[in-house]
Amino acid sequence: MTMRLHNLKPRPGAKHRTKRLGSGESSGHGKTSGRGGKGQTARSGGTIRLGFEGGQMPLLRRIPKRGFNNKAFGLHLATVNVGVLDNFDNGATVTPETLKEQGVLKKLLAGVKVLGDGDLTKKLTVKAQQFSATAREKITKAGGTCEVVPLPGIRTKVVTK
Repeated sequence: MTMRLHNLKPRPGAKHRTKRLGSGESSGHGKTSGRGGKGQTARSGGTIRLGFEGGQMPLLRRIPKRGFNNKAFGLHLATVNVGVLDNFDNGATVTPETLKEQGVLKKLLAGVKVLGDGDLTKKLTVKAQQFSATAREKITKAGGTCEVVPLPGIRTKVVTK
């Protein structure tokens, strides 16, 4: 027997019967239809927000808050892989502004970090705020140069290898 669209069926046990709610007490799903008692949770659309404890002070607000989180002050850099830089012309100077003009980056954020994923065959002068070790190696191996541009408003220690 060949398989055709009209004789396709799900595997046995794959489909469950739908619960027939509100169809009498003896069905097991009558009266409250599996929604428990009365009140907010029995109504349609009646959900209680996450962490709400019925007016009692929620746990998240009861426990003490300690320490300092530096995430808000962290450095957010846009990332570009070396493979993307291969689209530029040979001998070109690649800056964060040219990357934005070409549509490689949507936003510059605090700066640009060049990562080492992909291959580079062209000799480029790449100007960015940070370079990964593999990106620096691939750019110099292709005959190009890496120039570290200081981050705006931040004093940085420039490490050259």
